[in-house]
Amino acid sequence: MTAADTTPRRRYDSPVRRRQAAETRDRIVSAGAAILHDHPVWNWDALTIRAVAERAGVNERTVYRHFGGERELRDAVFAHLEAESGIDLDQLGLDNLPAETARLFSFVSTFPLEPRTPLDATLHAADRRLRDALHRAVDPAAPGWSEADRTLVAAMLDVLWSMPTYERLVGAWGLDPEDATQAVTWVMGLITATLANESGVSGRGVRTR
Repeated sequence: MTAADTTPRRRYDSPVRRRQAAETRDRIVSAGAAILHDHPVWNWDALTIRAVAERAGVNERTVYRHFGGERELRDAVFAHLEAESGIDLDQLGLDNLPAETARLFSFVSTFPLEPRTPLDATLHAADRRLRDALHRAVDPAAPGWSEADRTLVAAMLDVLWSMPTYERLVGAWGLDPEDATQAVTWVMGLITATLANESGVSGRGVRTR
């Protein structure tokens, strides 16, 4: 055996290979984003290595060559979607919060809309009763407002009332139940004070005096 035979072979690399690898990686990430766009924004069950490989037109080994596993792939796809939305959380402030929220909801509206957990008949009836009750509470306070504007206010009160709001405050933010309740009722107070001061809601924004 000669010295040449024992020398480790150097992996051939070139700008062309690097460009091709980058293009393949981008195609894989774009395929993952396309899969998610076919599902509700909260449902990532369809984002698997196999599904992405099929969508991108590559084999699973190629996906693993670019991503160590499903978590790394999902992180890359999420970063792609974040860039696609145009939202930069590092630049988020109170001054641009309304505009960025509108941008986020506009982006989310491009995904199919499905409830996270379909309500059974009993819960659906209870939900309907709550919405009717909130309408009845709001309507007398704003007799000159349009039906659409009164619905907007009742809907916001419904969001504050809801169990997912409470669960997020306690679970994600770590608030104790008393503080969570105080936070929700504080914001409800701001809304009811707006009604009491006869401010209005015009179109899709809040109009104050």
